[in-house]
Amino acid sequence: MPAVEQVEALLFDVQGTATDFHTTVCSAAARVAGDRFPDVDWAAFVTDWRAAYFRETSRPRTAGDPWISVSGIYRATLGELLDERGIALTESERDEIACAWSTLRPWPDTVPGLNRLRGRFTLATLSNADVHAVVSITRVGDLPWHAVFAAEMAGVFKPDPAIYAMATRYLGLEPARIMMVASHKYDIRAAGALGFRTAFVARPLEFGVGGGADTEFSDEFDLNAYDFEDLARQLGC
Repeated sequence: MPAVEQVEALLFDVQGTATDFHTTVCSAAARVAGDRFPDVDWAAFVTDWRAAYFRETSRPRTAGDPWISVSGIYRATLGELLDERGIALTESERDEIACAWSTLRPWPDTVPGLNRLRGRFTLATLSNADVHAVVSITRVGDLPWHAVFAAEMAGVFKPDPAIYAMATRYLGLEPARIMMVASHKYDIRAAGALGFRTAFVARPLEFGVGGGADTEFSDEFDLNAYDFEDLARQLGC
């Protein structure tokens, strides 16, 4: 694997790849709602909420457009989804649920895998989440990154090429010396098209049990891994 052997830095998607957003946010919503809405399927609700986030971040925009924070997107779309379903929560309760996206818990393999990789590679995030959210998630999960990069710093969302270019600039490395790690194929495909090395990590429970996450390995990526510890093994750590 001569191309992979040139890699000096790894960039990680955060929401879904490094952290279990579905369990974290479902638990927060169920806790805040209590027993007031027994018929609500919070797992399906969070899946719909995540889809609304993707819809909003996928809208065509340029680096010159006014920045729209991901935390703002989550808060606005939460209100819309609750109102559509007739789930009457107070503004403070809605804020509390929305804040769960800043306290996402890591998958069990995340910290052990990152610690194995950290001795050999520079580790950084490349997330669509806001900088403050990634910092909060990092603190909550004690995630051992060397640096935090986020879409907010580039003014565009992944998979816009500008966000990957921003990471190369801050790392001071050519794309071929950086590997993008994600459980979302659109993300690593976009990075790969720009010359990055790519690693797909399967997260079968990203959308909960039976959530239909795409876990199929593909030869189009440099590496395919079952989790971060498997990735570390394949990279010789």
